[in-house]
Amino acid sequence: MDLRYTPEDEAFRQEVRSWLAANVPTQKIRTMEERQAWHRKLYDAGYIGMGWPKEYGGREARPMEQAIVAEEMARINAPAGVNGLGIGIVGPTLIHHGTNDQKQRFLKNILSGEELWCQLYSEPNSGSDLASLQCRAEIDGDTFIVNGQKIWTSGGHHSDWGLMLTRTDPRAQKHDGISCMLVDLRSEGVEARPLKQINGDTGFSEIFFSNVVVPADNLIGELNTGWRIAQTTLSYERGGSLMAAVSQNQRIFGRLVDAATSLQKDGKRAIDDPNIRRRIGEIYREIEVLRYAALRILSRLEKGQRPGPESSVAKLHRSELNKRVQNLINEIMGPYGLVAGDAPDTLGLEADVSYGESGSWAHALAASYSGTIAAGTSEVQKNILGERVLGMPKEIRVDRLQLAEAAKPNA
Repeated sequence: MDLRYTPEDEAFRQEVRSWLAANVPTQKIRTMEERQAWHRKLYDAGYIGMGWPKEYGGREARPMEQAIVAEEMARINAPAGVNGLGIGIVGPTLIHHGTNDQKQRFLKNILSGEELWCQLYSEPNSGSDLASLQCRAEIDGDTFIVNGQKIWTSGGHHSDWGLMLTRTDPRAQKHDGISCMLVDLRSEGVEARPLKQINGDTGFSEIFFSNVVVPADNLIGELNTGWRIAQTTLSYERGGSLMAAVSQNQRIFGRLVDAATSLQKDGKRAIDDPNIRRRIGEIYREIEVLRYAALRILSRLEKGQRPGPESSVAKLHRSELNKRVQNLINEIMGPYGLVAGDAPDTLGLEADVSYGESGSWAHALAASYSGTIAAGTSEVQKNILGERVLGMPKEIRVDRLQLAEAAKPNA
C-alpha cells in the first residue's frame, strides 16, 4: 500500500483549502435556513455527494479526494452541510436498489438539500439487535398501512422523508420478514417528538406511526428483502470518513494542549505535571495510529477494494479514543470542564462554552460517550472482530460447577 499523498492530491488539497478560506461562514450558523444556505454553497462547488455518479449529480471523485475535503473541513471546524443521512445512506441505497422513477424523484433533491431525510431503523426494543424490530406495515391493496414507533432518529423532527425498515411478514424468520420503504413524514398519522439528551442537544427524535398510508411504489427492492438492503446503508454509515475523524482528533488535541498550558494550580501549569505530559503523549501516539489506520483503508478504497475488518478496528479505536481524550481534558480542566457560561478569560481559549452547544467542554465530554454507540456500538465492533477476524465462537458456554471447582484453593 502507498500511504503518501500524490502531487495531484496535494494540489487538490490547496484548491479545497483556498475555497474554504474564501467561503466558510465567519459567524456561527444557528438556524436551519443558514445551514441550508451553506449546504447550497458546498453543493454548487461540487463538495457534496462527491462520490456519487455524475448522472445523479455527483463528480465520481476518488476516495482520497473525498477524504481530503472531509479532512480540510474538519481541520478548520467548518460547519457541515445538511442531509448527512440522506447523502451518505439514503442516496446510495436508492442508487443501488431503487427504481428509475425513485431515482428521478428523489436523488437530486437529496443532494441539493431541498428535501431532508432521516433513517427510521432503531426502536425502543431493537437497537443493536435491529432485526428484532416490530414496527409493522400491512399490505392494503396498492398501499402499506404502517403502525409502530421508531426512536433515536437523527434529525427526525426536521426531516421531510425517512428510509424505514418495517416488518411485513411476522411469521418469517426475523431477518427474512423485513421490508425497506420510503415514508413521507408529513403524512397524516406521523408524530415526531424531539428527545432532549444529557448534553442539552435535541438531535434525536422518537417518531410514532398510526395508520400511516405509504404507497406501494415507495417500496425499495422486493418485499421482505429489507435486511439485505439495510446492509448497504449500514456499510456506508460504518465506513464513515476516517480522515475527518483524524482531523477532528488533531484539533481536539490542540485544545487539550492549550488547556494544559493555560490552566494553573498553585502557580504551576497542568502541563508541568509529568503524569499529564505522559498521558498527553499517549493521546498523540494513538491519534497517529488512527491516522495510519485511516490511510490503510483509503489505500484499499483507491484500489477498488472494500475495507475488511480494519473498518471495525478503526471505528472502535476512534470512538474509544475520543472518550479517553475528553475525559483527560475534563480532568485537566477540573471545574472549568463543566462550566455552563462563558469560560474565564484566563484560559486563553476561544471556545463557545455555552452548555449544550458544540464548542463547550461539557458538551464534548457527554457527546464522546454517544460515539461508542452510534453507527455500531463498541460491543458490536468487538463481536465482529472476535467472530470474523479471530474466529471465536459466537457463544462460549462454561459449566458453573467447573468454574467453582477451578476457583477452589489447592488441597
